[in-house]
Amino acid sequence: MTAAPVRVLIADDHFLVRRGIGALLASLDAFVVVAEATTGVEAVREAQLTEPDVVIMDINMPVMNGIESTRQLSRAVPGAAVLVLTMFDDDETVLSAMRAGARGYLLKGAGQDEVVAAIRSVATGQVVIGPGVAARLLAHLDAPQPPDPPFPHLTAREREVLERVAQGEGNGAIAAALGLAPKTVGNHVSAIFAKLRVASRAEAIVRAREHGLGHPQEG
Repeated sequence: MTAAPVRVLIADDHFLVRRGIGALLASLDAFVVVAEATTGVEAVREAQLTEPDVVIMDINMPVMNGIESTRQLSRAVPGAAVLVLTMFDDDETVLSAMRAGARGYLLKGAGQDEVVAAIRSVATGQVVIGPGVAARLLAHLDAPQPPDPPFPHLTAREREVLERVAQGEGNGAIAAALGLAPKTVGNHVSAIFAKLRVASRAEAIVRAREHGLGHPQEG
């Protein structure tokens, strides 16, 4: 039994791009173009009407861009896999599109075989990233990440207070520096002691300095 053709919606505001992709898919029995769209709004509407398997989505479109359109499509037509096909290869755009729900990201200029293979893959639930884009994402993931802050179970304010405690400041000085009431600082200190499971200010200072807090600040 022959498998049903993959139903494709092409969303791009450039006529020649739509015609080119349409002609490519029309030459293959495994695909059928069910609709075209020139704006992000049209893409969402046409997808709801035709329920395609795959939406080929440009990023830079009028009325609504491809990222917002992808986000709306992921909610309105969850069965449609979005394959982004665009000129934009910057990290922010790539990550935004994937977070919005895109299952694939290719750059315009990809070969016909690469585009066809990507459509087949996203239609079956796979995630596809073009080689150039993948290299950028890997570089982004390999970049050094900032270390986690010490004592993540403390609030930001409690860490701020603990930093000053570790520098040897009393509650009055901490209150004046942070613009807080002395009683508020005392409450923070009590909460810090409980969370660090220490019984005294000296123990709290030792724990804080072990984690890099309390170094004299440069003036």
